[in-house]
Amino acid sequence: MSSAGLRRMLAPAVLACLAGPADAAGIRAKADVTCQPAADKLQYDCIIRLTNSRTNEPLTGATLTVGADMPSMPMMHNVRPVKATPGEGPGTYQVRLTLEMHGDWALQLNLSGPLRDRVVTIIRFDPDRATPAPPPRAQPGHRH
Repeated sequence: MSSAGLRRMLAPAVLACLAGPADAAGIRAKADVTCQPAADKLQYDCIIRLTNSRTNEPLTGATLTVGADMPSMPMMHNVRPVKATPGEGPGTYQVRLTLEMHGDWALQLNLSGPLRDRVVTIIRFDPDRATPAPPPRAQPGHRH
């Protein structure tokens, strides 16, 4: 067999191995995150529900870590990843986050185990609540 033929035969297998389990199986995670202020200032207790983005089936058996940074101040304010613990019910995890200040934070949910994936969601953390951050406003265009 020629080297070109061998490359054509092996390329799909190599790409499938490099893609990782989530890409190879076509499975992506979806996350529903709800957070409530904890007793200590700037601490929030978060419940994360992970599901298969196509079937909405709960994703169980994952190892989940949650980190955060402020999109408005890249590299200035960030939270080191914290390991989440399994919560009540399939696909549910809980984690306590300690932030540096109030405002919009991009949570990076890193899954490993049977499924490897990353989900990023932006949450606005206020002193009395946490809510999904509104989408960024479009900048007005300049006309010449």
